Amino acid sequence: MKRWLLAVIVCSLVAAGCGRYKEIPETIETGQSSDGVAEDSSDSTQPEIQAETMETSVLPQKKPVKVKGIYISGYMAGSEGFQDILDKIKGTEINAVVIDVKNDDGRITFAMDEAPTVKEIGAEKKYIRDMPAMMARLKERGIYTIARVVAFRDPYLAEQKPEWSLKNKDGSLHRDNQGLAWVNPYCPEVWDYLVEVGEAASEAGFDEVQFDYIRFSTDSSMKQVAFDEKVTKGRSKTDIITEFIQYAYEKLSARNITVSADVFGTIIGSNVDAQAVGQVYSDMTDHLDYICPMIYPSHYGDGNFGIDHPDMKPYDTILAALNLSKADLDKTRREGEGQAIVRPWLQDFTASYLKHHISYGKKEIRDQIKAVYDAGYDEWILWSASNRYTWDALLSEEDAKEEAEKIAQLRASKEESKAAAEAEAAAEAKTAVETKAAAETKPAVETKPVPDKAESQAEKSLEGSVAAEETATQESRTGEALEKSKKRSKPPVVIVTTGGS
Repeated sequence: MKRWLLAVIVCSLVAAGCGRYKEIPETIETGQSSDGVAEDSSDSTQPEIQAETMETSVLPQKKPVKVKGIYISGYMAGSEGFQDILDKIKGTEINAVVIDVKNDDGRITFAMDEAPTVKEIGAEKKYIRDMPAMMARLKERGIYTIARVVAFRDPYLAEQKPEWSLKNKDGSLHRDNQGLAWVNPYCPEVWDYLVEVGEAASEAGFDEVQFDYIRFSTDSSMKQVAFDEKVTKGRSKTDIITEFIQYAYEKLSARNITVSADVFGTIIGSNVDAQAVGQVYSDMTDHLDYICPMIYPSHYGDGNFGIDHPDMKPYDTILAALNLSKADLDKTRREGEGQAIVRPWLQDFTASYLKHHISYGKKEIRDQIKAVYDAGYDEWILWSASNRYTWDALLSEEDAKEEAEKIAQLRASKEESKAAAEAEAAAEAKTAVETKAAAETKPAVETKPVPDKAESQAEKSLEGSVAAEETATQESRTGEALEKSKKRSKPPVVIVTTGGS
């Protein structure tokens, strides 16, 4: 990961302010969101943290955890139902929880006494009344804690700080098709507010800060928004989202805070979707510890990956999405530089709003998890906006450990077979080259032509003066692309996030 601070960028942003805008092209949101509102919609965001420059050498090293987690809303975390969830988690393979710290309404779910802007605008809505006690219960059980912070879809901040918000061409506060205001991703004050919230989450004991809604709104109302070149300075939506991630990562990482972010699964391998929301998958992985693509089968339109109805084929859809993820990241991987670990969100809800869907239960959950492992990845998080999970789909700790050992052995065997095949191919290629070189350097053998009976004795004196040996080889290869995913015909994509309503 890059650890250098973007002082020049930050200073220029602060100097520019956020009262100037540039127009963004219209895009259309074809799906519905589901943060903590409807069980069968999905979206998630993550918080950001502000940190002063610190000597990282004196900080303890981050301890990586292979996360198998579930999402818990702020409301649920502060209710009596939270204990029931903890009881059900006990003894299962679940070792992590993602809890709302800044929810889809823009409200902070517990008291943040050391967050000045949070206090100034009155953003606290204390669903979690005793954060230290709740955190202690989680730590006692060895559960890894992830703070979910919704970023740019923040109707509360937008109302309280309209100067930090998206504006229409007539100067009015912009609202999406659901009537919700969004803050302006080009505004540096918004960045610092998110960093402030992230830092407070870390101080409260969270092991990781995870951003959600790090994107622009995608509905048709965006055609009304005005952006001034003085603030955008020619930077596209994808430019500014990547810059924000880089800025937040540097701030949080300076305090040794693990940082992750949720992204649309549909941006992987699709420039159209990437430009629509402002998320470039491979670019973002340069500035994160974990990247969490929301690859719910229900989010893919009919025909994606060559699958008639992706929601009805959970294993095939997840495997195809993660294979595309691997191909995308392999193309942009640079020697000596790290990339974020991929940790996908999986679907634990039934997308009854789709014409072609199936009920999701134990088999569908396990099929998705198996696809994660078969694609070569190890981590996953289940999403259910209502926090009603398919508990019988989860393995016990013992069974999960046994499964992990089998997967490791299988992967090792595959790697050995792959290495052996590559070595054999290399040896064959070397032999072929050596044989060809030997043939090219071997002296030509002269052959004497049979003299024509009609030749004179004088002509016979020329025998053997000419030797001819010609060889001609011709190689042809024909190949057809086994997939045309880059130019795939994309049916309407259900652009939905893990947590919005």
